Amino acid sequence: MTVADTVSGMSDRTDHYFTAEPASPEELRTVEVTLDGTPYRLTTARGVYSPERLDPGTAVLLSGAPDPSPTGALLDIGCGWGPISITLALRSPGARVWGVDVNRRSLDLSRRNASTAGVTNVTFCEPDEVPAGLRFDTIWSNPPIHVGKAALHALLERWLPRLTDDGVAYLVVQKHLGSDSLQKWLNARDWGLTCTRRSSAKAFRVLEVRRTPTDA
Repeated sequence: MTVADTVSGMSDRTDHYFTAEPASPEELRTVEVTLDGTPYRLTTARGVYSPERLDPGTAVLLSGAPDPSPTGALLDIGCGWGPISITLALRSPGARVWGVDVNRRSLDLSRRNASTAGVTNVTFCEPDEVPAGLRFDTIWSNPPIHVGKAALHALLERWLPRLTDDGVAYLVVQKHLGSDSLQKWLNARDWGLTCTRRSSAKAFRVLEVRRTPTDA
């Protein structure tokens, strides 16, 4: 994510995409995107992340991550207007996808866009609405780097340890916004998880997080 991308994800200098209730007018707009090989005209608005286009980091994640688990529970952390969650739902119709975000405008847009895409196996909600005991077979995320390190770390600490034993997470992070330091930080946590670099493309890295193998 560039500085320009960050600004495009805000409606003004105080109305951030990680605001629960954006104060700016919605000013709905349409973007043309291709998800899982199918073109769609989806709806975005001011006050959400990357309202003008599919974020480049999200595009890298969608093209570079392996197919998600075909069944079980899948998670999109920071779903925005829904492209990652919708792609998960399209690729894994037998799974239940959870798209979480604190921005209620984003959640409304995600629900609208899921309906446009014809997917019914996805639930968009605020983080506290996800069942407490639910564990995830696949997690995909373009995490909100601009919330600051403390908030970002707390966000990842909340969700990544909820991977199933065979679960895997893929995170896309721009190289110049700390992908390598985030990888080191994740590997230093006592969560029983290992983070490796899956791939690099267009100034982004895709990080893979799995359960750390244990000796028999």
